[in-house]
Amino acid sequence: MAFPYMEAVLGFMVLMYVFETYLDLRQHSALKLPTLPKPLVGVISQEKFGKSRAYSLDKSHFNFVHEFVTILLDSAILYFGILPWFWKKSGNFLLLTGLNAENEILHTLAFLAGVMIWSQITDLPFSLYSTFVIEARHGFNKQTIWLFIRDLFKGICLAIALGPPIVSAIILIVQKGGPYLAIYLWAFMFVLSLVMMTLYPVLIAPLFNKFTPLPEGDLREKIEALASSLKFPLKKLFVVDGSTRSSHSNAYMYGFFKNKRIVLYDTLIQQCKNDEEIVAVIAHELGHWKLNHTMYSFIAVQILTFLQFGGYTLVRNSSDLFRSFGFDTQPVLIGLIIFQHTVIPLQHLVSFGLNLVSRSFEFQADAFAKKLGYASALRSGLVKLQEENLSAMNTDPWYSAYHYSHPPLVERLVALDEPDKKTD
Repeated sequence: MAFPYMEAVLGFMVLMYVFETYLDLRQHSALKLPTLPKPLVGVISQEKFGKSRAYSLDKSHFNFVHEFVTILLDSAILYFGILPWFWKKSGNFLLLTGLNAENEILHTLAFLAGVMIWSQITDLPFSLYSTFVIEARHGFNKQTIWLFIRDLFKGICLAIALGPPIVSAIILIVQKGGPYLAIYLWAFMFVLSLVMMTLYPVLIAPLFNKFTPLPEGDLREKIEALASSLKFPLKKLFVVDGSTRSSHSNAYMYGFFKNKRIVLYDTLIQQCKNDEEIVAVIAHELGHWKLNHTMYSFIAVQILTFLQFGGYTLVRNSSDLFRSFGFDTQPVLIGLIIFQHTVIPLQHLVSFGLNLVSRSFEFQADAFAKKLGYASALRSGLVKLQEENLSAMNTDPWYSAYHYSHPPLVERLVALDEPDKKTD
């Protein structure tokens, strides 16, 4: 008797939903607490705390509904054999259009086109509600419905332009990879990731946002001086018009080797009136670079990617696995989808481990900025960003450990203050 892979996957999905809902309930209870955590008393205003609490609870209620609908749809798709049914229907569609349904690449692209339409239909109500109800209610949404539709259209066009050649290449590699399939797949994805990291900020990101050089002035001089002191090869310093879509703020770096760039959200500049706070945030980001966090993270992702492809090569020819999910053939894409479902337990463990590493990196980057003399400015900058973004003030430790790649503000402030206490 063949192993019931589909039933096992479905059972684990439900168990994970129950577990994560339990964590969500713990977090919801923490968000309902009427008082600030002790380290934030006198640091965060009661007005901001009240607004943050209301915003976080709104998002929490929304998350309960979204996750319930998601598990319901995903379970139904597996249990009722929607995947094999839709695979057959996409083949029938090709026959109606006069195309060759035996061509796996064409069949896969037809299947993905239907999946994209389905995902847009099911995700759109949640995206609209999140953007134009929750984000708007709390003063964050700056998008018009026209801008929302335009971004949606651009995203679909990008998927249509980039998806087919990438999917076609993967199918050809699997079909002809032989015993070195895992190496070929990893090499392809490695090159693709480098290409996308190069092209995205130059060609794709400008389709959605406007990037302008940071104007001359004290802020620019301070950031350039900091980068120069650390021998960071800063080539360009941009401001992005994040305020056209949201009043949330951020900053990030990108680029390879000697061609690094820093991008500041205009909302970050608006919210942090003190230049020192912005420079402190940049010092934290440069700490990630100086401490090689980005390189370590990239290497970890590549190792995990290779291991995943290695696991896929071991199971891709298992007819029992495909039959358990209702397939009498073994298409490449379907094999990848099924494999992703079967390794969900490992994915959750790996994700948890990566979060722990990421949180450690954040503490190290904070400590790096502190050593540069930005402890006070970073502290006030973190508090300002927490207030302006209405981030959750109270967090459940279990929920935080499982979901957060960044430590909560309370933990970061305590860590920043700790060396001072030891010195005293």
